[in-house]
Amino acid sequence: MVNLRPIPGDFLEVDHRSARARPRSVRAKLCSRCTAAGMTATIVLLLVSAAVIYVSCEYFVNGVEWAGRGLGVAHGAVGTVLAAFGTALPESVVTFVAVVFGDSAAQKEIGVGAALGGPLVLGTIAYAVVGLAFLARKGERRQALLESVDTGKLTRDQAQFMAIFAVNVALGLVAFAIKPWLGALLVIAYGRYVWEEMRHPDEAGAAAAELAPLKLRPRVREPATGWVVVQTAMALGAIFFGSRLFVHQLDALGPWLGLSPQLVALLLSPVATELPEMLNVVIWMRQGKVALALGNISGAMMIQATIPSAFGILFTPWLLSRPLVWAGVITMIAVATLFALLRSQALGPARLSLVGLFYALFAAGLLLVGG
Repeated sequence: MVNLRPIPGDFLEVDHRSARARPRSVRAKLCSRCTAAGMTATIVLLLVSAAVIYVSCEYFVNGVEWAGRGLGVAHGAVGTVLAAFGTALPESVVTFVAVVFGDSAAQKEIGVGAALGGPLVLGTIAYAVVGLAFLARKGERRQALLESVDTGKLTRDQAQFMAIFAVNVALGLVAFAIKPWLGALLVIAYGRYVWEEMRHPDEAGAAAAELAPLKLRPRVREPATGWVVVQTAMALGAIFFGSRLFVHQLDALGPWLGLSPQLVALLLSPVATELPEMLNVVIWMRQGKVALALGNISGAMMIQATIPSAFGILFTPWLLSRPLVWAGVITMIAVATLFALLRSQALGPARLSLVGLFYALFAAGLLLVGG
């Protein structure tokens, strides 16, 4: 038997495997190393998941363009409907599961927060990404891209979104018996939006000329429908799992940044869930397909303002907390600013990129209240 004599003022821990005792200072050093290694692993996984999402988005936008052509979908609707629906589907499912099958009020609150956080990120950071992409171009190339922007359609999209989103926020401020039934109206509103987008005439010749070869069949001029479906579905699955991994790493990183779980859910998680849409924008802007990039944002904003919110209104009391009301207010201010600049023909790349500051304003207000 080993005789252990504790040192005065120190704590000894017995290691039963080696029959040795370690002072608390040694144990603290070991824990510190383990924690540092855990943070390093979190950052590495964060970067790996971001890379997986980006590569998957490359395959997704390529596949969804071919899918749109095969289905005879209007070229603009490829961004506003097909791409937006595909990238918003995983997070809509997450919201549905949270509000319908959540075991506690806190879990349901997460679903409601996701329904409001998505439009906030898209209406601020995503549009800022477009502005920065314009600024990255020079000379005649930038001017040509600017002239390709359909400001009339973009203005109508912002107006339609504001009307629906304002109703969502207003419903979150009051309680009344028939509120759940109003969720069905949001689904109808999105159906109407899809119908309008799909019936627009297609620029068939231009769209066909701009299509890059399908990545899974790069040497085939007209790939079979099966290959298009396989590539698009596989890319969407990879985006989903990459996004989940990205969100989990942000959740683990939050405590290192001094953020509570609630602040992580409101500040960082929406950015992570909307990352595929923003990467789609980056890819399409790099390819010079401004209509698809802007359409992906406006289409994603419409689906986020209707389908996830409809789930929340149908299956929860839909009473917004102060942070969620703050998120709704900032979203409305940002989109209203875009709308005003578009109406006055004053929305240039620099001003568009500055829209991202509204998210910084949201974060500052949230941290001030949360702190």
